Amino acid sequence: MNVKEALIKTLAENNGEYISGAALAEQLGVSRNAVWKAVKALEAEGYAIESVTSKGYRMSADNNRISAGFISSKLETESLGRNIILFDEIDSTNNEAKKIAAAGEAHGTVVIADRQTMGKGRMGRSFVSPAGTGVYMSVIIRPDISVESAGLITSAAAVAAAEAVEKVCGQKIMIKWVNDLYLNDKKICGILTEASMGLEMKALDYAVIGIGINVRSVRGMFDEELSSRASSIEDETGVRPDRNVLCAEILNRLEFWLSSIERRDFLHEYRRREYLTGKLITANVGNSSVVGSAVGIDNNANLMIELPGGEIKHLNSGEANLCRVKK
Repeated sequence: MNVKEALIKTLAENNGEYISGAALAEQLGVSRNAVWKAVKALEAEGYAIESVTSKGYRMSADNNRISAGFISSKLETESLGRNIILFDEIDSTNNEAKKIAAAGEAHGTVVIADRQTMGKGRMGRSFVSPAGTGVYMSVIIRPDISVESAGLITSAAAVAAAEAVEKVCGQKIMIKWVNDLYLNDKKICGILTEASMGLEMKALDYAVIGIGINVRSVRGMFDEELSSRASSIEDETGVRPDRNVLCAEILNRLEFWLSSIERRDFLHEYRRREYLTGKLITANVGNSSVVGSAVGIDNNANLMIELPGGEIKHLNSGEANLCRVKK
């Protein structure tokens, strides 16, 4: 770890409190001049570091630069996020994560980017990913679970992401089945899980969980149609979360819920937040569309809808490619 990385980690671990240049120099095993040079280099890279005479340095609460060291300092995990691969720009974090997972990259490795040029959503849709505004991360997992339970990964990830966002902004986050997070009736997050199955063993080889969250203001960055249905944490709450803290919280909660995924412990939290339940919806199923009342989530994380004749239909994410509240 070089001086800059060590400095970021130390400032992050100090939780917004000032630490003197002398104390930093002693802790890092370098001269005070080396500390000063590292601070200036980090500021040139976009980090917001406050310095006050006689007090020292601290990471500004308005820091918006993503750092692997900063994220690591906030982790409580055993595996997830212990290896972070960071990009300023990439086509898609999921694409990169799938490539390195297929080459044998370890369980828990996370790919994070400040900007995606070809962010991916479900069913081939795009996820707009401007620089400096969002969390765009993909987590490689190699869980020892059944193929049936693999279908629960996206739902468990949605609960983890919802809890993390709630912690940093203080407002309740809803989950729109199956993979979107909503705040004030606007989408702020999408989740895309892509898996590789071992054909011989008929078991999960690996899965890549892609999570995209609009964090800082996106006003003026989306077209009119997207702006009518999507927003960001800042635009809806006025809170400007540190993206590093949010990344760490997602990984902390994701590891927690994945550890018990076959027991389906997360379903209670999923149901408590589910956005469609109780509403009249339309759902595209194959080449047709059905209309019904969303009545809940079953034990396999399928959406249950009551059709006009009273029949209860269970929709899985593979067959229902679009669900919307009927206007």
